[in-house]
Amino acid sequence: MADLNTEIHRLKLKNPVLTASGTFGYGVEFDDFLDVSLLGGIVVKGTTIHPRQGNAYPRMAETASGMLNSVGLQNRGARYFASDIYPQLIKYNTNILVNVSGSTIEEYIACAEIINELEHIAGIELNISCPNVKEGGMAFGTSCASIDAVVSAVRAVYHKTMVVKLSPNVTDIGELARAAEYSGADSISLINTLLGMAINAESRKPVLATVTGGLSGPAIKPIALRMVWEVSKAVKVPLIGMGGIMNATDAIEFFLAGASAIEVGTANYIDPLTTLKIIDGIDSYLNRHKFSNIKEIIGCLQM
Repeated sequence: MADLNTEIHRLKLKNPVLTASGTFGYGVEFDDFLDVSLLGGIVVKGTTIHPRQGNAYPRMAETASGMLNSVGLQNRGARYFASDIYPQLIKYNTNILVNVSGSTIEEYIACAEIINELEHIAGIELNISCPNVKEGGMAFGTSCASIDAVVSAVRAVYHKTMVVKLSPNVTDIGELARAAEYSGADSISLINTLLGMAINAESRKPVLATVTGGLSGPAIKPIALRMVWEVSKAVKVPLIGMGGIMNATDAIEFFLAGASAIEVGTANYIDPLTTLKIIDGIDSYLNRHKFSNIKEIIGCLQM
C-alpha cells in the first residue's frame, strides 16, 4: 500500500480524504455504514453560536448532475455541540473539524472560543460565505477587507488549526485566498457551493422556498478544479479541495491541481461508502503509476 499520509498545517492525516460540512452530519449518523476512524478526518455540520432553525421547506432540490440546498445552517448552537455532541465524537481516532459560521464577527468569535476549549477537536473550518448582517447581507468572503476582518478576529481567539473555506461566487478567487492567508489562515478549503436556482415550469414557481440555493455535485467540479489550481499558485498554505468529487479519479484531479487533501460532500448522499472507496482508489492509482507517496502527485499537473 502506498503512503497516504499528508499534512494540513499541524494536522497529521492518515489519508487525504475528509467529509464536507453539512453532508456527513456529526459522523455518528454514519456509524452503521462505516468506521469513521478510517477517514483522514471529518468536518461536522455548520455550527453557530446561537441555535438556528434553518430555512423554510422545501430547501433541497435535485438538478442535472447536482443538487441545490438552502438548509440555512440549521443547528442547536455551539454550547449544545460542546455539551451533547462533542462527547459522542471523542471515540473517533481521526481529525475532527468544526465548521464555524456566523452573521457578525462577534458571533464568529464567540463560537470559535467555545470550540477552542474542546481538546479533541483538531481544528475549525471558517465558513466565510455567510452574510454579514452589519454590512447589508453581503457575504464575508466576497471582499478582501471583510475576509481580513473576520479571519483576523477569529485567529486572535482560536489557537489550533484554522481552515478558511472560500466562496466561489467571486470574481478573483486568488486575491481573496491571499487575503485569508495574510490574515492568519493555516489552510484554505474550496470551493463552497455556487449560487443557483430551480424553477417548476408547471406551477411557474421557484422549487426552493428561498428561491436560490447552493449548487453542489458533479456539475461544479470543473469550476472547483480551476479555482483550486488558481489558488495553489497564489498562496503557500495547504489547500483542501472539494466540489463534485464522486470517485478516486475526481480526487486525483484535485491533487494534481494542487490540493493536499479533499472533502467529499454530495456523494455521501448517494453512497455512504464513497469515502472508503475513494481511499482505496487513490492507493490503486499510486501503485499503478508507481508512486510511493501521495505527496508525489500534489500540484504535479503536467503543463
